Amino acid sequence: MKVSKQARRDAKLLFKGCLKNGVLQEVSVTKTVQAVVDRKPRAYIQILNHLLKLVKTDIHSRTARIESADSLDDATRESVEKLLVDRYGTSLMISFDVNPALIGGMRIQVGSDVYDASIRSRLQKIEESFAVK
Repeated sequence: MKVSKQARRDAKLLFKGCLKNGVLQEVSVTKTVQAVVDRKPRAYIQILNHLLKLVKTDIHSRTARIESADSLDDATRESVEKLLVDRYGTSLMISFDVNPALIGGMRIQVGSDVYDASIRSRLQKIEESFAVK
């Protein structure tokens, strides 16, 4: 569905109204959506769809996923968390996962930023360098 410029502008204004100190507030989003549904302004479906897209993008950009081949000790976890919070801010939601397929090392994804220091990615790069072109 194509979103009109006006609906996009309205959704951005509503989104900005849901931010407090640059952090998205779930309660504000819920109240905003309910108010739009109750009032049913022109193109309200488009407005809500674009608002949903903005909310998903914000949540995705504030989510960090750390994968390691083995579980990390507390000191390493705290160190990684501190580095990520220093770089991306305190509103970051961080999850730690174990992925044995990495063989060794760590892979960190924050939004669209990916930091891959795993053995698997290094082996893939070596394999690609030997590939016949």
